[in-house]
Amino acid sequence: MKTSKLLAATALSASAFAGTAQAEDLTLCWAAWDPANALVELSKEFEAQSGHKMNFEFVPWPNFADRMLNELNSGGKLCDLLIGDSQWIGGGAENGHYVKLNDFFDAEGISMDDFAPATVYAYSTWPKGEPNYYALPAMGDANAWFYRKDWFERDDIKAAFKEKTGRDLAEPKSQKELLEIAQFFQGREIDGKTVYGAAIFTERGSEGITMGITGALYPWGFKYENTPGKYDMEGAVNSPQAVEALEFYKEFYKTATPPGYTNAYMGESLDAFKSGQVAMGMNWFAFFPGLYADPNVGGDKIGFFVNPPQNQAGSTLGGQGISVVSYSEKQDAALEYIKWFAQPEVQQKWWSLGGYSCHNAVLNDPGFKDSAPFAGDFLEAMGAVQDFWQEPAYAELLLAMQKRMHDYVVADQGTAKEALDALIADWTEVFEDEGKL
Repeated sequence: MKTSKLLAATALSASAFAGTAQAEDLTLCWAAWDPANALVELSKEFEAQSGHKMNFEFVPWPNFADRMLNELNSGGKLCDLLIGDSQWIGGGAENGHYVKLNDFFDAEGISMDDFAPATVYAYSTWPKGEPNYYALPAMGDANAWFYRKDWFERDDIKAAFKEKTGRDLAEPKSQKELLEIAQFFQGREIDGKTVYGAAIFTERGSEGITMGITGALYPWGFKYENTPGKYDMEGAVNSPQAVEALEFYKEFYKTATPPGYTNAYMGESLDAFKSGQVAMGMNWFAFFPGLYADPNVGGDKIGFFVNPPQNQAGSTLGGQGISVVSYSEKQDAALEYIKWFAQPEVQQKWWSLGGYSCHNAVLNDPGFKDSAPFAGDFLEAMGAVQDFWQEPAYAELLLAMQKRMHDYVVADQGTAKEALDALIADWTEVFEDEGKL
């Protein structure tokens, strides 16, 4: 039944996308965060132009995956459009949850060459890199860093750092410099208040600690497989570089984070920074417009930098594509929204409102780098992003990594090598169950 729905959807003629006979109420599902609010504002133009009414179902990030994957797996009709995580694209395609968009893109002259290659690969294609498109790149994102620029520029703090380290206090050029800076600030008194090094990700329940640890693993040279598509993980997942990176992240957690920081993700990182507890924080670019606008720590007080390299450049990919849900009874109207959203002028406004466009017309504009204090960093990060497994069984793969990483880093169980060896065993079992090994 799923296959026939997909075939029917992709066989629609080009005229079907030119406009529907009557106005529809469409529901777009996404996570509840700042970019979602920007999309509500942006979508008012679509409502005015199309006559359709947009409804929104926004779910808090800790519950987003469970809520939406349950909706898809049950064939639910809540969502006509879904901005789903990059890791869902394999399951969305293979399980028939998402409408394949190739015929629609061809009919409407929408070219994936108009979007940043990393975002097309990560958000749209299945199998990876093949020209089979199940989403339009919607929200570019990567994990990066922000810091108290006003603290970094204080003469007393600069002098103390120079005396301790022998170098000038500045944005870190490597992961090890990042830790050195965080350790310098750890427990330091600034304006009569004890502060800490950095807010990093340690959350176990959803994806937090995995997204944080990969921020170290990728710059060290971590790979999921020795040979892409072969699931040959021994010597890749548990390589000497991976062991060193994992040990690094644990040292970071133990020596340079706020007390009791055992289960922290996006919200806790933002709270720690906004309340003046930490000198630096990791989080997604999606939150940077809001941080820059913050009356207490934004403006001249905040700076931004790309996740630093170590052996190589590497940033953890975030972001999502927008898909038409195959169970929707309003696919024509939903495809109208995709067509509207893909327009360069709409993409430009999306960026100006606080969304992260993936369209080359926006990203390659000569003025883009100067359009926000983090715009250049965003471009740099998106040139060296890596993503977690995008397999249909990604949820099981993620749960295994969450457990193994949290047990080692936070619960202090075993060695880094033992944690990675155990992770390979977990993942091997999943791929055997999937018939991939």
